Parts: sequence; structure tokens; C-alpha cells
Amino acid sequence: MLLALVLAAAAVLPARADELVVFAAASLTDALQEIGADYERTTGQPVVFNFGASNLLARQIREGAPADLFLSADEAKMDELEKRGLLLEGTRRSALSNTLAVVVPKGSTLHLRAAADLASPAVRTLVIAEPSAVPAGIYARQWLRSLGLWSKLIDRTVPTENVRGALAAVEAGNADAGIVYRTDAGISQNVEVALEVPAAEGPRISYPFAVLRRTGAPEAARGFLAYLVSPPALDVFRKLGFLIQP
Repeated sequence: MLLALVLAAAAVLPARADELVVFAAASLTDALQEIGADYERTTGQPVVFNFGASNLLARQIREGAPADLFLSADEAKMDELEKRGLLLEGTRRSALSNTLAVVVPKGSTLHLRAAADLASPAVRTLVIAEPSAVPAGIYARQWLRSLGLWSKLIDRTVPTENVRGALAAVEAGNADAGIVYRTDAGISQNVEVALEVPAAEGPRISYPFAVLRRTGAPEAARGFLAYLVSPPALDVFRKLGFLIQP
């Protein structure tokens, strides 16, 4: 496992010394690719991303992977790094929120009128991100538990590496339904939203951002972090369905 983490970290080493390396939750992929391109075009500062499950990214950072910023899909993973003194003091910001959605393959005949319908025999396979570690899976499990459904669904639930893996499984027709972020459902042409979970009824979802203490370019990293919470970047996040935290 340690070797795999080292190899994963090596895979994201910057090609040039002036590049910023950003470890970011998989659900931020589409937004950050657009924001990063805009930022580089405007400032000339290259930014490269390593996308994945927040728990795996946090572990890579703890093991010494070179990164300048960490953008997590939950507060707990950022808390772990902060307790270890791995964040640059004063840079942590919680900028975004999200909601959950239940998705089914495009053209599915499965009709879900309420969350309780997930426990019907018609739903043989439900995919979520790994519920013991990955934020999207943790949020999904919290929601199902709050409704008294988790114990009924655990035997038919299949975990995936991250939320995009759950989305891909539904897109491919390898699952009857999946629980993903609303933003992930919005970027896919191959799934349909069967149920949306209102923010007031689901778990509190929060995306904290921070500069890492080991960054070799603290000012450049601070500059990109500031851009991430500026109006142009927030407009991109909003366009893709993220909720902006005050």
C-alpha cells in the first residue's frame, strides 16, 4: 500500500518548477479544469491537478506527496491534516457545499418516488463511494441511516473508489441506482436523476480548501486559493451546481 501511495505521488510531480500542484476531490474535476485553465490564461501561472477520493489524497499528503494545495470534499479529511500541522496557518477556507442525488441509467424503467423505494426488490444493486472512508459514501450512508434504510440496503450496496466511480457504474448500466453528488449527476448524459435530496434533508456537505505547509511556493499557492473563492471561480462552481457557502 505504501509503495502504491509513493507511486501515485510520483505520478503527479510537476513537470516544471513553477507549476502549482493541487490535490482535489474527484467531484471538483470539471469545475477545476475550467477554473485552472482560466487562471493560467489570466496570470500565466500553470496549475496541475491530482483528482481522487479525498481520503486517499489526504493519505498521500501525510506520506509526503508533493502538493501545494488540498481541496477536500469534507471537513474531516482537512481536520486530520490540520491536527498533524500540515496546513499553512490561516489559509483554510470552506467555500462550497453540495447535495446528494439518486441516479439511474438513462432510459431505466425504475421509478423511485421516495427514498424508501430504494429498498424495493427492483433495486438489486446500489452503488455509492466507499462508505467507510470516501466523503460521498460517508454522506450517502448518513442520509440512508437517517431514514432507517441503511440496514435494509447494506447487502445490495456496492462501494466504489470515489464518487465518479459510482457515477460510471450507473452510466455503464452495471448498477440499478447510485447515490452521487447533484453536481456529478449534472455533468452526465448517461444517467437520469431519480431523486434529489434537499439540502435541509441531507447531511451537511462542505468543501474546505487550504494551502499545505510544505508548499515550495506559498505566495503562488495563496494566490490560487484566493482566486478559487473569487467571483469568476465561484461563478463556475455555481454554474456546475455547487452551492456557495457564505
